Amino acid sequence: MARILVIRFSALGDVAMTIPVIHSLAVQYPEHEVTVLSRTFLKPLFSGLPDNVHFIGVDFTERYKGFQGLNKLFKELKIEKFDFVADLHGVLRSNYLSLRFKLSGTPVATICKGRTGKQKLVRQRHKVLENQKSSFRRYADVFEALGFPVLMNFSSIYGDQRGDLTQVESLSGKKGSSKWVGIAPFAKHEGKIYPLDQQERVVAYLASKPDVKVFLFGGGPQEKAVLDAWVAKYPALVSTVGQLNMQTELILMSHLDVMVSMDSANMHLASLVNVPVVSIWGATHPYAGFMGWKQLPVHTVQLEMPCRPCSVYGQKPCLRGDYACMREITPEQVIAKIEGIIN
Repeated sequence: MARILVIRFSALGDVAMTIPVIHSLAVQYPEHEVTVLSRTFLKPLFSGLPDNVHFIGVDFTERYKGFQGLNKLFKELKIEKFDFVADLHGVLRSNYLSLRFKLSGTPVATICKGRTGKQKLVRQRHKVLENQKSSFRRYADVFEALGFPVLMNFSSIYGDQRGDLTQVESLSGKKGSSKWVGIAPFAKHEGKIYPLDQQERVVAYLASKPDVKVFLFGGGPQEKAVLDAWVAKYPALVSTVGQLNMQTELILMSHLDVMVSMDSANMHLASLVNVPVVSIWGATHPYAGFMGWKQLPVHTVQLEMPCRPCSVYGQKPCLRGDYACMREITPEQVIAKIEGIIN
């Protein structure tokens, strides 16, 4: 039996993208043990994986702060006697841990992020609009470099089933014959957010349909305020903010007929439960390799513009100043994609 340490910190969406690969690895190599090292709050993502997958949660605040903290973390990990280390992150913290493992004689493989191709994709002049290798494939390449090629055949964290709806029925009600639509209107950066006034028109249209039930997803006080205002206007809506934890949120998502999301974590969470996603793209582009697992390009909403994409992650300010890549997407375009799935 080999013991494989997988390192991936970062944001929720990035870690969620490791699930299809790690699940496939664990199923295809049941004789080996896979341990994921990530942020503590992400543990629920890995609860539905095979029994040979384990999780170690860390928080870089007090105990593991700075290089002294990383040294302490390495010493604790070294006791576990891992045979291989897969660095799926490739940042200062993971690079340092990987170096310590290398120096101790443990085989290490690190992700290749394909920065050159991505920079050609987002540069202002002479863009090269080529579809870059997906993050899923890049993660799988790391395991292959360690001698564990992976056939990615993941479907859902619930296998061929859905999550146990009884755990969320007090919020959702019974499914019945209505179509359930999830809407996650937020993202970390402005260049990835469909303008809320236009998004509200989508919400209002769906709320007027008697055979459609809409669930709103978000987090934090500012997002909650927006969603609460929508619920006050359109009582048929259901806000999930503050009502669910990550585990129950995934259960509810698994019963949706479609999720509407930005290029954000909710696209990836819905993908993990085998739900089609209508994804809206502005400053970023699916070609950068961050499309949700098994999501279809035909379900994306995006405009062809000479300045798009301008950013790999969406954090750069708009060069035009008006975010036309989002503003010029009409609510009717989004609604057409949704209805193309639920009808």
